[in-house]
Amino acid sequence: MTPFDDTSGLPGRPPRPVADPWARVGLALTLFAIDPDGLRGLWLRARAGPVRDRVVAALAPLRWRKLHPFVSDEALYGGMDLGATLASGAMQRHAGLLEHPGLLALSMAERCPPGLAVRLGQALDHAPQLSLVALDEAAEEGEGLSQALADRLGLFVDLSGLAWGETTDISLPSGPIATAQARLRHIGLTEARMRLTRVAFELGIASLRAPMLALACARAHAAWRAAEVIDEGDMQIAVALTLAHRATHFPEEAPPPDTPPPDTPPEPQEQPDDTDNSALDLPDEMLIEAARAALPPGLLAQLQAARVARGTQGQSGAGAARKSMRRGRPMPARTGKPGAGARIDLIATLRQAAPWQKMRRAMLPGFSPDRLILMPSDIRIKRYQDQTDRVLIFVVDASGSSALARLAEAKGAVELMLAEAYSSRDHVALVTFRGQKADLSLPPTRSLVQTKRRLAGLPGGGATPLASALQVALAAAEQARGHGMTPTLALLTDGRGNIALDGSANRPQAALEAAQLARAIAARGVPSLVIDTSLRPKPALAELAAQMRATLIALPRADARTLSATLGAALGG
Repeated sequence: MTPFDDTSGLPGRPPRPVADPWARVGLALTLFAIDPDGLRGLWLRARAGPVRDRVVAALAPLRWRKLHPFVSDEALYGGMDLGATLASGAMQRHAGLLEHPGLLALSMAERCPPGLAVRLGQALDHAPQLSLVALDEAAEEGEGLSQALADRLGLFVDLSGLAWGETTDISLPSGPIATAQARLRHIGLTEARMRLTRVAFELGIASLRAPMLALACARAHAAWRAAEVIDEGDMQIAVALTLAHRATHFPEEAPPPDTPPPDTPPEPQEQPDDTDNSALDLPDEMLIEAARAALPPGLLAQLQAARVARGTQGQSGAGAARKSMRRGRPMPARTGKPGAGARIDLIATLRQAAPWQKMRRAMLPGFSPDRLILMPSDIRIKRYQDQTDRVLIFVVDASGSSALARLAEAKGAVELMLAEAYSSRDHVALVTFRGQKADLSLPPTRSLVQTKRRLAGLPGGGATPLASALQVALAAAEQARGHGMTPTLALLTDGRGNIALDGSANRPQAALEAAQLARAIAARGVPSLVIDTSLRPKPALAELAAQMRATLIALPRADARTLSATLGAALGG
Protein backbone atom coordinates (compact mmCIF):
# COMPACT_ATOMS: atom_id res chain seq x y z
CA MET A 1 0.00 0.00 0.00
CA THR A 2 1.13 3.52 -0.70
CA PRO A 3 1.24 5.63 2.48
CA PHE A 4 -0.70 8.65 1.33
CA ASP A 5 -4.11 10.11 2.02
CA ASP A 6 -6.73 10.80 -0.57
CA THR A 7 -7.41 14.52 -0.06
CA SER A 8 -11.03 13.99 -1.07
CA GLY A 9 -11.59 12.17 2.21
CA LEU A 10 -13.24 14.04 5.05
CA PRO A 11 -11.27 15.19 8.10
CA GLY A 12 -11.84 12.98 11.11
CA ARG A 13 -11.83 9.76 9.13
CA PRO A 14 -8.84 7.42 8.92
CA PRO A 15 -6.56 8.05 5.95
CA ARG A 16 -7.27 5.93 2.89
CA PRO A 17 -4.08 4.70 1.18
CA VAL A 18 -4.04 5.53 -2.55
CA ALA A 19 -1.52 5.23 -5.33
CA ASP A 20 -2.55 8.39 -7.19
CA PRO A 21 0.40 10.82 -7.47
CA TRP A 22 -1.96 13.74 -8.05
CA ALA A 23 -3.70 13.00 -4.74
CA ARG A 24 -0.29 13.22 -3.07
CA VAL A 25 0.17 16.64 -4.60
CA GLY A 26 -3.18 17.77 -3.25
CA LEU A 27 -2.32 16.42 0.19
CA ALA A 28 1.01 18.30 0.23
CA LEU A 29 -0.74 21.56 -0.65
CA THR A 30 -3.35 20.97 2.04
CA LEU A 31 -0.75 20.34 4.74
CA PHE A 32 1.19 23.41 3.62
CA ALA A 33 -1.96 25.53 3.92
CA ILE A 34 -2.57 24.16 7.43
CA ASP A 35 0.90 24.98 8.81
CA PRO A 36 2.98 27.22 6.51
CA ASP A 37 4.97 28.55 9.48
CA GLY A 38 6.06 25.11 10.66
CA LEU A 39 6.76 23.68 7.21
CA ARG A 40 8.44 26.91 6.05
CA GLY A 41 7.87 26.24 2.37
CA LEU A 42 7.30 24.00 -0.63
CA TRP A 43 9.86 22.88 -3.21
CA LEU A 44 7.88 22.42 -6.44
CA ARG A 45 10.02 20.72 -9.09
CA ALA A 46 8.31 20.99 -12.48
CA ARG A 47 8.74 22.52 -15.91
CA ALA A 48 6.46 25.43 -16.74
CA GLY A 49 3.21 24.14 -18.22
CA PRO A 50 -0.48 23.50 -17.59
CA VAL A 51 0.14 20.86 -14.91
CA ARG A 52 2.25 23.22 -12.86
CA ASP A 53 -0.26 26.01 -13.49
CA ARG A 54 -2.92 23.93 -11.75
CA VAL A 55 -0.74 23.63 -8.65
CA VAL A 56 0.08 27.34 -8.67
CA ALA A 57 -3.60 28.17 -9.08
CA ALA A 58 -4.42 26.06 -6.02
CA LEU A 59 -1.99 28.19 -3.99
CA ALA A 60 -3.62 31.45 -5.11
CA PRO A 61 -5.92 31.71 -2.02
CA LEU A 62 -2.77 31.87 0.13
CA ARG A 63 -2.03 35.29 -1.45
CA TRP A 64 1.55 34.77 -2.46
CA ARG A 65 3.85 37.43 -3.89
CA LYS A 66 6.14 36.68 -6.82
CA LEU A 67 9.92 36.86 -6.39
CA HIS A 68 12.45 36.95 -9.24
CA PRO A 69 15.82 35.19 -8.79
CA PHE A 70 17.69 38.42 -9.55
CA VAL A 71 15.69 40.69 -7.26
CA SER A 72 17.63 43.57 -5.74
CA ASP A 73 18.46 43.94 -2.06
CA GLU A 74 16.38 47.12 -1.97
CA ALA A 75 13.30 45.21 -3.07
CA LEU A 76 14.00 42.57 -0.42
CA TYR A 77 14.82 44.78 2.55
CA GLY A 78 13.21 48.07 1.57
CA GLY A 79 14.75 51.48 0.89
CA MET A 80 14.05 55.07 0.09
CA ASP A 81 10.77 55.99 -1.57
CA LEU A 82 12.10 58.38 -4.18
CA GLY A 83 8.80 60.01 -5.17
CA ALA A 84 7.66 60.62 -1.58
CA THR A 85 11.11 61.90 -0.58
CA LEU A 86 11.22 64.42 -3.45
CA ALA A 87 7.68 65.57 -2.70
CA SER A 88 8.20 66.05 1.02
CA GLY A 89 11.85 67.05 1.12
CA ALA A 90 12.43 64.53 3.91
CA MET A 91 13.53 60.95 3.87
CA GLN A 92 10.65 58.55 3.19
CA ARG A 93 11.07 54.77 3.19
CA HIS A 94 9.21 51.87 1.56
CA ALA A 95 9.05 48.39 3.04
CA GLY A 96 10.74 45.39 1.44
CA LEU A 97 9.26 42.03 0.46
CA LEU A 98 10.79 40.30 3.48
CA GLU A 99 9.15 42.74 5.88
CA HIS A 100 5.64 41.61 4.97
CA PRO A 101 4.45 38.30 6.42
CA GLY A 102 2.99 35.77 4.05
CA LEU A 103 3.99 33.55 1.16
CA LEU A 104 6.67 34.29 -1.44
CA ALA A 105 6.88 32.42 -4.75
CA LEU A 106 10.40 32.23 -6.21
CA SER A 107 10.25 31.69 -9.96
CA MET A 108 13.16 29.99 -11.81
CA ALA A 109 14.47 28.87 -8.44
CA GLU A 110 17.16 26.69 -10.05
CA ARG A 111 18.86 29.92 -11.18
CA CYS A 112 18.78 31.53 -7.75
CA PRO A 113 22.21 33.09 -7.04
CA PRO A 114 23.96 31.87 -3.89
CA GLY A 115 23.73 35.30 -2.26
CA LEU A 116 19.96 35.48 -2.65
CA ALA A 117 19.58 31.89 -1.45
CA VAL A 118 21.45 32.74 1.76
CA ARG A 119 19.35 35.90 2.29
CA LEU A 120 16.10 34.01 1.82
CA GLY A 121 17.32 31.21 4.07
CA GLN A 122 18.11 33.66 6.86
CA ALA A 123 14.71 35.28 6.44
CA LEU A 124 12.97 31.91 6.70
CA ASP A 125 14.92 31.20 9.89
CA HIS A 126 14.11 34.48 11.62
CA ALA A 127 11.17 36.29 10.00
CA PRO A 128 7.84 35.39 11.62
CA GLN A 129 5.02 34.10 9.41
CA LEU A 130 7.16 33.99 6.26
CA SER A 131 7.16 30.99 3.93
CA LEU A 132 8.40 30.26 0.42
CA VAL A 133 7.35 28.28 -2.64
CA ALA A 134 10.36 27.53 -4.86
CA LEU A 135 9.37 26.89 -8.48
CA ASP A 136 12.27 24.74 -9.68
CA GLU A 137 12.26 24.36 -13.48
CA ALA A 138 15.46 22.29 -13.64
CA ALA A 139 15.69 20.56 -17.02
CA GLU A 140 19.29 19.32 -17.19
CA GLU A 141 21.11 16.86 -14.95
CA GLY A 142 23.05 18.77 -12.31
CA GLU A 143 20.54 21.63 -12.08
CA GLY A 144 18.45 22.13 -9.01
CA LEU A 145 17.56 24.21 -6.01
CA SER A 146 20.29 25.72 -3.86
CA GLN A 147 21.08 23.69 -0.75
CA ALA A 148 20.54 26.79 1.41
CA LEU A 149 16.86 26.75 0.36
CA ALA A 150 16.33 23.01 -0.12
CA ASP A 151 17.38 22.45 3.50
CA ARG A 152 14.74 24.86 4.81
CA LEU A 153 11.66 24.00 2.73
CA GLY A 154 9.70 21.22 4.37
CA LEU A 155 7.64 19.78 1.50
CA PHE A 156 8.81 18.44 -1.85
CA VAL A 157 6.57 17.85 -4.89
CA ASP A 158 7.79 16.56 -8.27
CA LEU A 159 5.44 16.82 -11.26
CA SER A 160 7.77 15.46 -13.94
CA GLY A 161 5.87 12.22 -14.50
CA LEU A 162 2.34 13.66 -14.53
CA ALA A 163 0.36 14.24 -17.73
CA TRP A 164 -2.47 16.73 -18.05
CA GLY A 165 -5.08 13.94 -18.34
CA GLU A 166 -4.00 12.57 -14.95
CA THR A 167 -4.76 15.82 -13.13
CA THR A 168 -7.81 17.75 -12.02
CA ASP A 169 -8.35 21.17 -10.47
CA ILE A 170 -7.27 21.35 -6.83
CA SER A 171 -9.41 23.26 -4.36
CA LEU A 172 -8.18 23.81 -0.82
CA PRO A 173 -11.24 23.78 1.52
CA SER A 174 -10.92 26.86 3.68
CA GLY A 175 -13.33 25.71 6.42
CA PRO A 176 -11.71 22.33 7.23
CA ILE A 177 -8.25 23.89 6.92
CA ALA A 178 -9.17 26.58 9.48
CA THR A 179 -10.48 23.89 11.80
CA ALA A 180 -7.26 21.91 11.45
CA GLN A 181 -5.21 25.03 12.17
CA ALA A 182 -7.13 25.57 15.42
CA ARG A 183 -6.52 21.94 16.39
CA LEU A 184 -2.82 22.00 15.48
CA ARG A 185 -1.51 23.37 18.76
CA HIS A 186 -3.17 20.58 20.73
CA ILE A 187 -1.55 17.68 18.85
CA GLY A 188 0.58 15.50 21.14
CA LEU A 189 4.03 14.43 19.91
CA THR A 190 4.32 11.00 21.63
CA GLU A 191 7.54 9.28 20.42
CA ALA A 192 7.35 10.83 16.93
CA ARG A 193 10.23 13.24 17.51
CA MET A 194 12.70 10.47 18.36
CA ARG A 195 11.55 8.13 15.59
CA LEU A 196 11.69 10.76 12.85
CA THR A 197 15.17 11.77 13.97
CA ARG A 198 16.28 8.14 13.83
CA VAL A 199 14.78 7.65 10.36
CA ALA A 200 16.55 10.79 9.11
CA PHE A 201 19.81 9.31 10.37
CA GLU A 202 19.09 5.99 8.64
CA LEU A 203 18.51 7.85 5.35
CA GLY A 204 21.88 9.60 5.63
CA ILE A 205 20.39 13.07 6.25
CA ALA A 206 22.82 15.27 8.16
CA SER A 207 20.61 18.34 8.54
CA LEU A 208 18.96 18.85 11.93
CA ARG A 209 16.18 20.82 10.26
CA ALA A 210 14.91 17.73 8.42
CA PRO A 211 13.36 15.85 11.40
CA MET A 212 11.90 19.10 12.72
CA LEU A 213 10.18 19.73 9.38
CA ALA A 214 9.02 16.11 9.26
CA LEU A 215 7.53 16.51 12.73
CA ALA A 216 5.66 19.64 11.58
CA CYS A 217 4.29 17.67 8.61
CA ALA A 218 3.14 14.80 10.83
CA ARG A 219 1.42 17.24 13.21
CA ALA A 220 -0.35 18.98 10.32
CA HIS A 221 -1.61 15.66 8.99
CA ALA A 222 -2.84 14.56 12.41
CA ALA A 223 -4.70 17.85 12.76
CA TRP A 224 -6.19 17.41 9.27
CA ARG A 225 -7.69 14.04 10.19
CA ALA A 226 -8.95 15.40 13.57
CA ALA A 227 -6.64 13.22 15.68
CA GLU A 228 -5.21 14.08 19.09
CA VAL A 229 -1.81 12.42 18.71
CA ILE A 230 0.56 11.52 15.87
CA ASP A 231 0.32 7.90 14.77
CA GLU A 232 2.25 5.61 12.39
CA GLY A 233 0.35 6.79 9.31
CA ASP A 234 1.11 10.44 10.03
CA MET A 235 4.82 9.66 10.30
CA GLN A 236 4.79 7.65 7.07
CA ILE A 237 3.33 10.61 5.22
CA ALA A 238 5.80 13.00 6.86
CA VAL A 239 8.74 10.80 5.83
CA ALA A 240 7.47 10.54 2.27
CA LEU A 241 6.84 14.27 1.82
CA THR A 242 9.74 15.78 3.78
CA LEU A 243 12.57 13.24 4.12
CA ALA A 244 12.54 10.99 1.04
CA HIS A 245 14.03 13.55 -1.37
CA ARG A 246 16.77 14.45 1.13
CA ALA A 247 18.03 10.88 1.45
CA THR A 248 21.62 10.18 0.45
CA HIS A 249 21.23 6.41 0.73
CA PHE A 250 18.72 3.77 1.80
CA PRO A 251 19.55 1.06 4.34
CA GLU A 252 19.97 -2.41 2.95
CA GLU A 253 16.79 -4.40 3.03
CA ALA A 254 16.51 -6.93 5.85
CA PRO A 255 17.10 -10.62 4.91
CA PRO A 256 14.09 -12.97 4.70
CA PRO A 257 12.87 -14.33 8.02
CA ASP A 258 14.10 -17.87 7.24
CA THR A 259 17.70 -16.72 6.62
CA PRO A 260 19.94 -18.11 9.40
CA PRO A 261 21.96 -15.47 11.26
CA PRO A 262 25.74 -15.43 10.74
CA ASP A 263 27.91 -17.23 13.26
CA THR A 264 29.15 -14.83 15.91
CA PRO A 265 31.24 -15.55 18.99
CA PRO A 266 29.32 -15.50 22.23
CA GLU A 267 29.46 -12.23 24.09
CA PRO A 268 30.17 -12.05 27.80
CA GLN A 269 27.11 -11.95 29.97
CA GLU A 270 26.32 -8.62 31.58
CA GLN A 271 24.30 -7.87 34.64
CA PRO A 272 20.69 -7.06 33.73
CA ASP A 273 19.39 -3.65 34.60
CA ASP A 274 15.97 -2.10 34.76
CA THR A 275 16.48 0.20 31.75
CA ASP A 276 14.05 -0.51 28.91
CA ASN A 277 15.84 0.10 25.60
CA SER A 278 13.17 -1.46 23.44
CA ALA A 279 11.91 1.96 22.34
CA LEU A 280 15.32 2.78 20.93
CA ASP A 281 15.47 -0.51 18.98
CA LEU A 282 12.07 -0.28 17.33
CA PRO A 283 12.35 -1.20 13.65
CA ASP A 284 11.53 1.66 11.28
CA GLU A 285 11.21 -0.39 8.09
CA MET A 286 7.71 0.95 7.44
CA LEU A 287 8.94 4.55 7.53
CA ILE A 288 11.92 3.69 5.31
CA GLU A 289 9.57 2.00 2.84
CA ALA A 290 7.42 5.14 2.83
CA ALA A 291 10.46 7.08 1.68
CA ARG A 292 11.20 4.50 -1.04
CA ALA A 293 7.63 4.58 -2.32
CA ALA A 294 7.59 8.38 -2.53
CA LEU A 295 10.45 8.66 -5.04
CA PRO A 296 9.93 7.97 -8.75
CA PRO A 297 12.72 5.93 -10.39
CA GLY A 298 15.82 8.00 -11.03
CA LEU A 299 14.67 11.08 -9.10
CA LEU A 300 16.99 10.57 -6.14
CA ALA A 301 20.00 10.26 -8.47
CA GLN A 302 19.02 13.51 -10.20
CA LEU A 303 18.69 15.35 -6.89
CA GLN A 304 22.05 14.01 -5.68
CA ALA A 305 23.70 15.09 -8.96
CA ALA A 306 22.28 18.56 -8.44
CA ARG A 307 23.65 18.65 -4.87
CA VAL A 308 27.13 17.73 -6.09
CA ALA A 309 27.02 20.22 -8.94
CA ARG A 310 25.84 23.09 -6.75
CA GLY A 311 28.41 22.20 -4.10
CA THR A 312 31.38 22.08 -6.47
CA GLN A 313 30.71 24.94 -8.79
CA GLY A 314 28.17 27.37 -7.40
CA GLN A 315 27.06 28.55 -10.82
CA SER A 316 27.37 26.11 -13.69
CA GLY A 317 29.71 26.91 -16.48
CA ALA A 318 30.48 30.45 -15.48
CA GLY A 319 33.89 31.87 -16.22
CA ALA A 320 35.60 34.67 -14.35
CA ALA A 321 33.45 37.54 -13.12
CA ARG A 322 34.45 40.96 -14.42
CA LYS A 323 33.12 44.47 -14.00
CA SER A 324 31.69 46.23 -17.01
CA MET A 325 30.24 49.65 -17.79
CA ARG A 326 28.01 48.44 -20.61
CA ARG A 327 26.47 45.01 -20.09
CA GLY A 328 25.89 42.23 -17.61
CA ARG A 329 24.04 41.93 -14.34
CA PRO A 330 23.43 45.31 -12.64
CA MET A 331 25.56 46.08 -9.60
CA PRO A 332 25.16 48.85 -7.02
CA ALA A 333 26.09 52.22 -8.49
CA ARG A 334 29.23 54.00 -7.34
CA THR A 335 30.44 57.59 -7.06
CA GLY A 336 32.13 58.83 -10.20
CA LYS A 337 32.07 61.10 -13.23
CA PRO A 338 30.50 60.34 -16.60
CA GLY A 339 32.71 59.86 -19.62
CA ALA A 340 35.16 57.26 -20.92
CA GLY A 341 32.36 54.74 -21.19
CA ALA A 342 30.84 55.49 -17.77
CA ARG A 343 27.16 56.37 -17.73
CA ILE A 344 25.12 58.17 -15.09
CA ASP A 345 22.71 56.09 -13.06
CA LEU A 346 19.88 58.64 -12.94
CA ILE A 347 17.75 56.89 -10.33
CA ALA A 348 20.69 56.32 -7.98
CA THR A 349 21.75 59.95 -8.42
CA LEU A 350 18.27 61.19 -7.53
CA ARG A 351 18.15 58.88 -4.52
CA GLN A 352 21.40 60.33 -3.27
CA ALA A 353 20.26 63.93 -3.74
CA ALA A 354 16.64 63.71 -2.59
CA PRO A 355 17.07 63.64 1.22
CA TRP A 356 19.18 66.83 1.13
CA GLN A 357 16.82 69.10 -0.84
CA LYS A 358 15.23 70.84 2.13
CA MET A 359 18.61 71.67 3.66
CA ARG A 360 20.08 72.81 0.35
CA ARG A 361 17.17 75.14 -0.39
CA ALA A 362 17.64 76.71 3.03
CA MET A 363 21.34 77.24 2.29
CA LEU A 364 20.74 78.43 -1.30
CA PRO A 365 17.56 80.55 -1.21
CA GLY A 366 18.08 81.85 -4.76
CA PHE A 367 17.09 78.54 -6.35
CA SER A 368 13.56 77.92 -7.52
CA PRO A 369 11.67 75.59 -5.17
CA ASP A 370 10.53 73.58 -8.20
CA ARG A 371 14.07 72.66 -9.19
CA LEU A 372 16.22 69.84 -7.87
CA ILE A 373 19.57 70.94 -6.45
CA LEU A 374 22.33 68.49 -7.43
CA MET A 375 25.91 68.43 -6.19
CA PRO A 376 28.89 66.71 -7.86
CA SER A 377 29.00 64.26 -4.96
CA ASP A 378 25.47 63.11 -5.84
CA ILE A 379 26.43 61.66 -9.23
CA ARG A 380 26.37 57.87 -9.38
CA ILE A 381 27.76 55.74 -12.21
CA LYS A 382 26.21 52.54 -13.55
CA ARG A 383 28.08 49.28 -13.03
CA TYR A 384 27.51 45.76 -14.30
CA GLN A 385 29.04 42.38 -13.64
CA ASP A 386 29.68 40.25 -16.68
CA GLN A 387 30.74 36.60 -16.79
CA THR A 388 33.22 35.39 -19.34
CA ASP A 389 32.86 32.15 -21.25
CA ARG A 390 35.12 29.33 -20.11
CA VAL A 391 37.25 27.07 -22.28
CA LEU A 392 38.46 23.66 -21.07
CA ILE A 393 41.76 22.88 -22.82
CA PHE A 394 42.44 19.14 -22.82
CA VAL A 395 46.15 18.34 -23.20
CA VAL A 396 46.29 14.64 -24.07
CA ASP A 397 49.33 12.40 -24.24
CA ALA A 398 48.91 10.35 -27.46
CA SER A 399 52.34 8.73 -27.32
CA GLY A 400 53.61 5.29 -26.34
CA SER A 401 52.22 1.79 -26.53
CA SER A 402 48.99 2.63 -24.66
CA ALA A 403 48.26 5.69 -26.79
CA LEU A 404 45.29 4.25 -28.64
CA ALA A 405 43.39 3.35 -25.47
CA ARG A 406 44.27 6.62 -23.72
CA LEU A 407 43.36 8.71 -26.76
CA ALA A 408 40.02 6.93 -27.09
CA GLU A 409 39.28 7.71 -23.44
CA ALA A 410 40.15 11.37 -23.96
CA LYS A 411 37.99 11.56 -27.08
CA GLY A 412 35.04 10.18 -25.15
CA ALA A 413 35.62 12.58 -22.25
CA VAL A 414 35.80 15.58 -24.61
CA GLU A 415 32.53 14.58 -26.28
CA LEU A 416 30.81 14.09 -22.91
CA MET A 417 32.04 17.45 -21.63
CA LEU A 418 31.02 19.16 -24.85
CA ALA A 419 27.53 17.68 -24.67
CA GLU A 420 27.13 19.55 -21.36
CA ALA A 421 28.49 22.79 -22.81
CA TYR A 422 25.18 23.70 -24.42
CA SER A 423 23.69 24.40 -21.01
CA SER A 424 26.87 25.55 -19.22
CA ARG A 425 28.31 27.82 -21.98
CA ASP A 426 31.68 26.04 -21.89
CA HIS A 427 34.00 25.75 -24.88
CA VAL A 428 36.32 22.78 -25.37
CA ALA A 429 39.78 22.67 -26.99
CA LEU A 430 42.13 19.73 -27.52
CA VAL A 431 45.95 19.65 -27.61
CA THR A 432 47.54 16.31 -28.48
CA PHE A 433 51.25 15.50 -28.32
CA ARG A 434 53.21 12.63 -29.85
CA GLY A 435 56.36 12.20 -31.89
CA GLN A 436 58.37 15.45 -32.16
CA LYS A 437 55.81 18.12 -31.21
CA ALA A 438 52.35 18.96 -29.95
CA ASP A 439 49.42 20.23 -32.02
CA LEU A 440 46.29 22.20 -31.30
CA SER A 441 44.07 19.50 -32.75
CA LEU A 442 40.82 21.23 -31.88
CA PRO A 443 40.53 25.02 -31.37
CA PRO A 444 37.95 26.23 -28.81
CA THR A 445 34.51 25.17 -30.00
CA ARG A 446 31.02 24.28 -28.86
CA SER A 447 30.12 22.42 -32.03
CA LEU A 448 29.56 18.75 -31.24
CA VAL A 449 29.51 17.81 -34.95
CA GLN A 450 32.84 19.53 -35.63
CA THR A 451 34.38 17.97 -32.53
CA LYS A 452 33.47 14.42 -33.52
CA ARG A 453 34.79 15.00 -37.04
CA ARG A 454 38.13 16.34 -35.80
CA LEU A 455 38.55 13.68 -33.12
CA ALA A 456 37.85 10.75 -35.43
CA GLY A 457 41.18 10.90 -37.32
CA LEU A 458 43.61 11.71 -34.52
CA PRO A 459 46.63 9.32 -34.61
CA GLY A 460 48.59 7.89 -31.68
CA GLY A 461 52.00 6.40 -30.83
CA GLY A 462 55.59 7.67 -30.79
CA ALA A 463 57.74 9.72 -28.40
CA THR A 464 56.48 12.13 -25.71
CA PRO A 465 57.10 15.89 -26.36
CA LEU A 466 55.67 17.01 -23.00
CA ALA A 467 57.42 20.41 -23.06
CA SER A 468 55.97 21.19 -26.48
CA ALA A 469 52.51 20.23 -25.19
CA LEU A 470 52.76 22.71 -22.30
CA GLN A 471 54.02 25.39 -24.68
CA VAL A 472 51.09 24.91 -27.08
CA ALA A 473 48.60 24.73 -24.20
CA LEU A 474 49.93 27.95 -22.67
CA ALA A 475 49.68 29.71 -26.04
CA ALA A 476 46.09 28.45 -26.45
CA ALA A 477 45.22 29.70 -22.95
CA GLU A 478 46.68 33.16 -23.65
CA GLN A 479 44.83 33.34 -26.96
CA ALA A 480 41.56 32.40 -25.22
CA ARG A 481 42.12 35.17 -22.69
CA GLY A 482 42.66 37.57 -25.55
CA HIS A 483 39.20 36.65 -26.81
CA GLY A 484 37.62 37.32 -23.41
CA MET A 485 37.37 33.70 -22.23
CA THR A 486 38.60 32.06 -19.03
CA PRO A 487 40.93 29.12 -19.80
CA THR A 488 41.44 25.99 -17.72
CA LEU A 489 44.00 23.28 -18.53
CA ALA A 490 43.51 19.54 -18.05
CA LEU A 491 46.68 17.53 -18.69
CA LEU A 492 46.29 13.75 -19.17
CA THR A 493 49.65 11.98 -19.26
CA ASP A 494 51.91 9.42 -17.62
CA GLY A 495 54.64 12.05 -17.31
CA ARG A 496 57.41 10.41 -19.37
CA GLY A 497 58.56 13.41 -21.40
CA ASN A 498 61.62 12.64 -23.57
CA ILE A 499 61.62 15.16 -26.45
CA ALA A 500 63.01 18.69 -26.01
CA LEU A 501 61.54 21.77 -27.67
CA ASP A 502 64.12 21.61 -30.49
CA GLY A 503 62.91 18.10 -31.37
CA SER A 504 65.95 16.25 -30.01
CA ALA A 505 65.66 13.10 -27.93
CA ASN A 506 67.16 14.68 -24.80
CA ARG A 507 65.34 13.54 -21.67
CA PRO A 508 67.14 15.86 -19.13
CA GLN A 509 66.63 18.89 -21.38
CA ALA A 510 62.99 17.92 -21.96
CA ALA A 511 62.40 17.69 -18.20
CA LEU A 512 64.03 21.09 -17.61
CA GLU A 513 61.96 22.79 -20.32
CA ALA A 514 58.75 21.16 -19.07
CA ALA A 515 59.46 22.48 -15.56
CA GLN A 516 60.07 26.00 -16.89
CA LEU A 517 56.81 25.98 -18.86
CA ALA A 518 54.93 24.58 -15.86
CA ARG A 519 56.14 27.51 -13.75
CA ALA A 520 55.14 29.90 -16.56
CA ILE A 521 51.60 28.47 -16.52
CA ALA A 522 51.45 28.97 -12.76
CA ALA A 523 52.81 32.52 -13.06
CA ARG A 524 50.06 33.43 -15.51
CA GLY A 525 47.42 32.14 -13.13
CA VAL A 526 45.92 29.52 -15.43
CA PRO A 527 43.88 27.01 -13.36
CA SER A 528 45.16 23.51 -14.10
CA LEU A 529 44.48 19.88 -13.41
CA VAL A 530 46.97 17.04 -13.96
CA ILE A 531 45.59 13.52 -14.32
CA ASP A 532 48.19 10.76 -13.93
CA THR A 533 47.00 7.97 -16.25
CA SER A 534 49.89 5.59 -15.51
CA LEU A 535 49.26 2.34 -13.68
CA ARG A 536 51.49 3.53 -10.82
CA PRO A 537 51.67 7.21 -9.80
CA LYS A 538 54.90 8.93 -10.94
CA PRO A 539 56.78 11.20 -8.49
CA ALA A 540 58.04 13.28 -11.43
CA LEU A 541 54.47 14.04 -12.46
CA ALA A 542 53.62 15.09 -8.90
CA GLU A 543 56.56 17.51 -9.01
CA LEU A 544 55.37 18.87 -12.36
CA ALA A 545 51.86 19.42 -10.94
CA ALA A 546 53.34 21.29 -7.98
CA GLN A 547 55.29 23.55 -10.35
CA MET A 548 52.08 24.27 -12.27
CA ARG A 549 50.17 24.80 -8.99
CA ALA A 550 47.75 22.26 -10.39
CA THR A 551 45.53 19.69 -8.74
CA LEU A 552 46.98 16.19 -9.19
CA ILE A 553 44.66 13.22 -9.54
CA ALA A 554 45.89 9.65 -9.95
CA LEU A 555 43.40 7.96 -12.23
CA PRO A 556 44.80 4.76 -13.77
CA ARG A 557 42.65 2.86 -16.27
CA ALA A 558 40.17 5.70 -16.48
CA ASP A 559 37.31 5.45 -18.92
CA ALA A 560 35.61 8.37 -20.65
CA ARG A 561 32.82 8.76 -18.07
CA THR A 562 35.25 8.67 -15.14
CA LEU A 563 37.40 11.32 -16.79
CA SER A 564 34.38 13.49 -17.55
CA ALA A 565 33.02 13.21 -14.00
CA THR A 566 36.45 13.93 -12.48
CA LEU A 567 37.02 16.95 -14.69
CA GLY A 568 33.54 18.27 -14.04
CA ALA A 569 33.96 18.08 -10.26
CA ALA A 570 37.58 19.25 -10.07
CA LEU A 571 37.25 22.10 -12.56
CA GLY A 572 33.81 23.20 -11.41
CA GLY A 573 32.03 22.21 -14.64
